[in-house]
Formats: sequence, structure tokens, C-alpha cells
Amino acid sequence: MKKSFCNAASTPTHYVQVGSDKIAYRSIGTGEPMVLITRMRGTLDTWDPLFLDELAKNNRIITVDYPGVGHSNGKLPPGIGQAAEFVIAFADAMKLEKFILLGWSWGGTVAQTVVVDHPGRVTHAILVGTAPPGKRTVDIQQAFIDRAFKPVNDLDDEIVLFFEPSSEFSRKMAKESRDRIRVRPGVDDKIPSTPEAIKAYLAAAEEYHVDEAGRLQKLMVTRTPLLIISGDNDISTAVDNWFALNRKIPNAHLAVYPESGHGPQHQYPQLAAEQVASFLRHAIQ
Repeated sequence: MKKSFCNAASTPTHYVQVGSDKIAYRSIGTGEPMVLITRMRGTLDTWDPLFLDELAKNNRIITVDYPGVGHSNGKLPPGIGQAAEFVIAFADAMKLEKFILLGWSWGGTVAQTVVVDHPGRVTHAILVGTAPPGKRTVDIQQAFIDRAFKPVNDLDDEIVLFFEPSSEFSRKMAKESRDRIRVRPGVDDKIPSTPEAIKAYLAAAEEYHVDEAGRLQKLMVTRTPLLIISGDNDISTAVDNWFALNRKIPNAHLAVYPESGHGPQHQYPQLAAEQVASFLRHAIQ
């Protein structure tokens, strides 16, 4: 018998108190909880609902807005370490002792930090379109920077940012994903768009790339199963950044999706969700 759940495009927004902040989240599905933390400038509304629906066939899927972002009040944490502490505080407020963690892009850096700073809380981590701690092997491309910081991104921008512009298939998937996301009204209204908001994300990420806390070394000895999903043409966080580390991290699985960019889970929502489900069933703990 199929599990029943509310469609991600229409599921209501709920709120939970985390410290002094009223934090927005949505929850669909049943089963082991999976917390999803999103990219720079992402909100509850900017996940592809088909990807969430596919994930929710096997797990309880909880999406959340960072403090001061989207539907949450407060202020964006000033560093990735503090953002990781927010994730733990949110999990505590939601009464989640152990949970699966999926982070995309900026959220992927937060997810890795949670894994190494709070061993034992995360049963499995899925890292989508992100880079490991420390200096990158391949840096972000100018084409990404030129588009990422515009106040509003149209379809053409999103094709460059998250897909593969030279692929007809990828461009088609970009439009379909954008159309699914915009079934919910007012998506653009909640996206952080001021220069100050964008600078806050960049400043928070600085400590992660300097890595004075030595999180890269901690990541290389973690026993937490990691599934790394990357596009083969990610112009923000190139998959090349993982190649030297893949053999050094004891329990890391690396998947590279063809003709795709920084948002592979939105181009291949069913494939990504199925791969996540298989990873959760079979990864060695």
C-alpha cells in the first residue's frame, strides 16, 4: 500500500520557535526524517516540488528556511559554523534526535559542518552541488557570479546557474522545473535580493573555505555515510573538487549526472530521489 502525503507544491507552511526566532518549515511524507537545507538565496519555495514528492515516498521530508530568509524571521547566521548550530537547534525544536540531512550548495557546506561538528546526530548525509571544506581545486566560474547576484533570476539565468546551457535536454528540464516551482504563488517575493543579504551569505561562507577549524580533516575520518550528487557541468562547485577526496573519505559515494549543472536534483528529480532511497537502504553504517 502506498504511503499518502500532501503534494509539496501545496503543503502548508508551519512555524517552530528556535531561540528567539520564528522558523518556517514544511513537512510531507512519513518515515525516517530527512531535513533539507538549501542554497544561497534559496527558500522553502525554491525546491522543485517533484523532487520533494519523490523523496517523500520513502521518508518524512522537512524543508526549512534559515533565520532571516524566506518565511522565517531573525537574521542569517554570520558563519557556516553558526548555521550548523542553527540546524541542530531546529532539529531539537522539532524533537529529532537523529535525522538524515540533505544540503544543496551553500546548504551542502552547512550539512558537512553539521556532520563533523555533531557526530552522532546525522545518520546519513546527501550533499548536492557543493564543495568540501577548504580551498577549492576548481574555483567558481565568472558566468555563475554574473548571474547569481542579480536581484531576480529569470529562466535564462537559471539555465546558466543550475543547468547545462549547451544541452537541449537540460534547457527543457530547466523550464519544466521552473514551471513546477512556480505553481506556488509568490515564489520570487521571498527570495533574498538586496546586496546586503547576498553579502551576508558570502561572508558566512568565508570561514568554510579558509577552514581554520580543520573540518576537511574531520570529514576525511567521518563514518557517516555520504552521498555526493554533482552535475558534470557545475560552474559553481565543480565535481572535480571531490575527485582527490573521494578515496580518502571512508564512506563516500559519488554520483555525477550527465548534461547537468549546479542543480542536478531539479534536472533529474526522479533519478536523484531513487538514488537517495537506495543509498539510505544500502549504505554501510
